[in-house]
Amino acid sequence: MEPFDLIVVGGGLVGAALAWGAQTAGANVVLLDEGDQAHRAARGNFGLVWLQGKGVGTPPYMQLSLHAGRMWPGFAARLSNAVSFDIGWRQPGGLQFCFSEAELDKRRDVIARTQADGGDIDISILDRADLRALLPGIGDEVVGASFSSLDGHVNPLYLLRALQQGFQDAGGRYRPGFRVEHIAKEGDGFKAVSPTGGVAGRRIALAAGLGAANLARHVGLSMPVKPERGQIVVTERIKPFLPFATNCIRQSVEGTVLLGSSHEDRGFDDETDVPTAAALCRTAARVFPALAEATVVRSWGSLRVMTPDGRPIYEESARFPGAFAVTCHSGVTLASVHALEIGPSLAKGQLPEHVSSFTSGRFDVHQG
Repeated sequence: MEPFDLIVVGGGLVGAALAWGAQTAGANVVLLDEGDQAHRAARGNFGLVWLQGKGVGTPPYMQLSLHAGRMWPGFAARLSNAVSFDIGWRQPGGLQFCFSEAELDKRRDVIARTQADGGDIDISILDRADLRALLPGIGDEVVGASFSSLDGHVNPLYLLRALQQGFQDAGGRYRPGFRVEHIAKEGDGFKAVSPTGGVAGRRIALAAGLGAANLARHVGLSMPVKPERGQIVVTERIKPFLPFATNCIRQSVEGTVLLGSSHEDRGFDDETDVPTAAALCRTAARVFPALAEATVVRSWGSLRVMTPDGRPIYEESARFPGAFAVTCHSGVTLASVHALEIGPSLAKGQLPEHVSSFTSGRFDVHQG
């Protein structure tokens, strides 16, 4: 078999978006997916396309995120049409709830810093009266919220399924259960090696999240990522009451309510615990007291992918041109950019210029 144009290592949200984008741009792509035994970040993703406050203090990341948010409607429509099912994408705007005037002041500061960094996004402050007019069931402890019309949400598992299915429908080769243990330079390209065999390609993109850190060294790349555990609680289906995306509660298209999510430094432990789940439930009941009567049907924990500064890494190897690192913790928000811009660029053997500042070199420590 002729070498593939592009090998994508990692079948999660980031890898599947890259593979779909590159395949639909005309490349011959293989997607190597370890499978559900991998640390699937999509399992614990809250499903928000969240822009208010994203990248404050880091203008390039803010601009990238806002760009992704504006691409999402077109991306969602194209992907849903390709696979003929609803991925749960909605853009009703997002609310970040505040329980004190001090918290509202912090949101005002976020707005000011966003404007100072050149962020082209409308974020407004809603007082309690404004908020109650939108959401009559809001709790007495909520004093207000910030609101942005650019925020939205999606079902991350439907999104993953759509990307993987769309990739295969476009002629891409999907290899499940393929755990890459080594990457070798082979001729003008690369070979990804697993216990069951190898796959050759002219170029290779490492998008396996936490599993890519060790592989990166094989091709002269650095991917200093670590896990962050997130837990989510899900209730039974409830009559629609929450038409907006929010920072801590999300009602799915099907009617279930997601409560979340935690941010925990627990290494590679992806288990759940009662105290964390109880804290998520208490917060939800403070926002909407009626949720105290809802039945919890399940909860889970999963591992997010975090770089030292929380920003993405997009980089081509200087030692091994054609080998690329792609990783981020915002796999949902940035999915539109990964699918519509970075994937097609990788099909041509390059990265877009507007992500050139997101290399791992920013983590180097220089001592004089």
